[in-house]
Amino acid sequence: MIIWINGAFSAGKTSAARELIDLIPDSTLYDPEIVGGALRYLLPQKRLAEVTDYQDLPMWRRMVVDTAAAMLAEVGGVLVVPMTLLRQEYRDEIFGGLAARRISVHHVVLTPDETILRGRIAGREEYDADPDGNERVRQWAYDHIEPYRAALDGWLATDAYAVDNSRLTPHETAGAIARAVREGAVDACEIVQTPEPTGETLAAGVLLFDEQDRVLLVDPTYKPGWEFPGGVVEPGEPPARAGMREVAEEIGLELESVPRLLLVDWEPPRPPGYGGLRLLFDGGRLTRAQADGVLLPGAELRGWRFVTEEEASGMLPPNRYERLRWALRARERGTVLNLEAGVPVGTA
Repeated sequence: MIIWINGAFSAGKTSAARELIDLIPDSTLYDPEIVGGALRYLLPQKRLAEVTDYQDLPMWRRMVVDTAAAMLAEVGGVLVVPMTLLRQEYRDEIFGGLAARRISVHHVVLTPDETILRGRIAGREEYDADPDGNERVRQWAYDHIEPYRAALDGWLATDAYAVDNSRLTPHETAGAIARAVREGAVDACEIVQTPEPTGETLAAGVLLFDEQDRVLLVDPTYKPGWEFPGGVVEPGEPPARAGMREVAEEIGLELESVPRLLLVDWEPPRPPGYGGLRLLFDGGRLTRAQADGVLLPGAELRGWRFVTEEEASGMLPPNRYERLRWALRARERGTVLNLEAGVPVGTA
């Protein structure tokens, strides 16, 4: 299991985490900041220059999950993780990846008063001989107070157990967290994800359209980017029926007829993924009443919307967008396309 201590920069997460491992038997400190530091040596400077925060690197988010799983396999017990996560989609991706490995996460957020928080930031000294470096660190923390407050006023307030450590020492803060976990006040996060594949998979997606011929996309909680309703085909399950099942499970719509196949796309293996066949079906045009009846009954999806092809280009990852683009062409032509890595093959 993991106890994830969230909060603003300088809220006291790391100090509390160091005290917490003395209060919880068989626990180990795991700081994902170290993973971020390693990326400075692993990635080309050109790639690093493209982001202002290493959390924006998909590689960092994958490594945070993989490293946590490896540590638990190595040392067992409980991992105590002091790490600021202010973007809900990053929290969803990381916690979802951990859920896929059957690792439960107990989420805590430290909520000191802003006056006290600003005072702690002002006193930060991380570089003994580099006043400019200390000033950059302090300014970074100040700049992230507003995003922290926005998260706390939104998704973070309902997602994490709050501990007001305004007037608590790190040891007292750790004690409050330990008691809350021990007494069951900090429930395991309910985010879900299907187990990671161990080989090639067959997946079926269904395209659904509104009266303006916009396509319906859904926003998964467990991975970045938008997606089509659908999922992995179970052993012995007909692919089109799998797509119908996924539509019912994900958005609460029961399709009346078996959808027509639009394309087959072979996705090559790209570590850590194994690739496989991806099928897209035409689920038809929804009436206004059907569109109004779209629901999100499970915890796997955060939202849904109808979008144009142009809008989809900025929402879907590149490989999914290419799949959508060719599926729409197949729909226009009344044909079926065969793709390999997003490129049509076998056509005149």
